[in-house]
Amino acid sequence: MKKVAVIILNWNGAKLLRRYLPSVIAGTSADLADVIVADNGSTDESRLVLQQEFPTVKTIFFNKNYGFAEGYNRSIDETRYPYTVLLN
Repeated sequence: MKKVAVIILNWNGAKLLRRYLPSVIAGTSADLADVIVADNGSTDESRLVLQQEFPTVKTIFFNKNYGFAEGYNRSIDETRYPYTVLLN
C-alpha cells in the first residue's frame, strides 16, 4: 500500500473533475500516493466521468451527500492510509 492518499471530495462536479483532475493526477507521484475521489452522492454525471475518463483514479461512492466534514471523515475512515491530503 502507498503511504499517502490524496482525497478530493466531489458533489455534482463533473465539469470541475474534467478541468482539474488531470493536473492533480499529473502532479501526484504514482509511487508515493493514490488519488482518490470521494463522490458525495452526486446526481450529475460525475460517477460516469470518473469511471470512463479517469479509470486510474480510485473512487468512493456515497449514496447521499454527507456534507463537507462528514464526507471527508467517511473517506478517511474508508481509506486508512498512514498519511492523507485533503484537496479542495
